[in-house]
Amino acid sequence: MAKQPAKKEMGGAMVRVSVSEGARLFGLSAQTIRRAIKDGEIRYVVVRGRYRIAFESLLEWSQRQTTTKNKLQRNGIGQYVGQWRIRNKLYSPNPGMLGQEKQEKE
Repeated sequence: MAKQPAKKEMGGAMVRVSVSEGARLFGLSAQTIRRAIKDGEIRYVVVRGRYRIAFESLLEWSQRQTTTKNKLQRNGIGQYVGQWRIRNKLYSPNPGMLGQEKQEKE
């Protein structure tokens, strides 16, 4: 069981989550995330005897597998994405909304 240290991304602070937080966010069981850690599929560090998982690594891992991607959409935070109303063009996850805003301004 080789530990893969999480790297610092682009000079900013890295977001790290615990196993239980990751499980809740992604709609998975904690055991599934622990299994991925054991298999070396997720970057993490150990702080005071607890896993702290790099959020980016967790997201990338979840998108590689169809079942975890589907669970994210059904049970995790993905189920709420459609309800978000982000009006700022810079951060909008829906390109269709950008087109609607341009038409409204004209």
